[in-house]
Amino acid sequence: MTFWDHLDELRDSLIKMVVAVVVCAIAAFCFKEELFRIILAPQDNGFITYRLLEHISQSLFSSQSSTGVDALSVQLINTGLAQQFLLHVKASLCAGVLLTLPYLIYLLFHFVSPALYSHERRYAIRLVTSGYAMFMLGVLLSYFLIFPLIFRFLGSYQVSEAVANTVTIESYMDTLMSISLSMGILFEIPVICWILGRMGFINAQMMSHYRRHVIVALLIIAAIITPTSDVFTLSIVALPMWLLYEVSILIVRKER
Repeated sequence: MTFWDHLDELRDSLIKMVVAVVVCAIAAFCFKEELFRIILAPQDNGFITYRLLEHISQSLFSSQSSTGVDALSVQLINTGLAQQFLLHVKASLCAGVLLTLPYLIYLLFHFVSPALYSHERRYAIRLVTSGYAMFMLGVLLSYFLIFPLIFRFLGSYQVSEAVANTVTIESYMDTLMSISLSMGILFEIPVICWILGRMGFINAQMMSHYRRHVIVALLIIAAIITPTSDVFTLSIVALPMWLLYEVSILIVRKER
């Protein structure tokens, strides 16, 4: 194929990507109730994470007649005339990208794969598959654990009973999306370390030697991506990152 043939193929792939995202975004936009039932689930007391915490609390402190985890009461408000519509469009686009992500990755791989040797193609398949799986794992961990704990702590925290907690829907969604995206990207740490290890840039001994330096760097990154500066939120975000680094050491040691 000539250079212009490759450009034509790239153009066709990009058009397919845009069409797929737009179609799924429109579908998500039409199913507004279902979409926002998922998005707003962590602010409901019946969310699975809160019910699990309550069950654990009752199991541990049943002898002390504990009533479990306190009920969460945070009111979401809207402060802009067109804000809810714009948030609806934004949420639909994000849902469209998330739903079509496997197809987008497939199109990119289909475009690049002809330039790879057979053994390179096998490594590329492993890389793409593991990268997608880790990204989704990070998003799910953020949705089911990290964001609910952050929201519950900050949403229920009061300096005085005279000050009620009201959170804007924009702040709620921005925090949810930013933390989910950040955790999805950070969960690529084992994949990146595996690549660097295969290329010979790092090894398990080096990673273990610089563990303390990396932990400090991870704490700085966690402080940057968290919406607040409290120790609780910082620990919730930093702990999975540290565990991922330890897993990365094991992966690099096994590959070598």
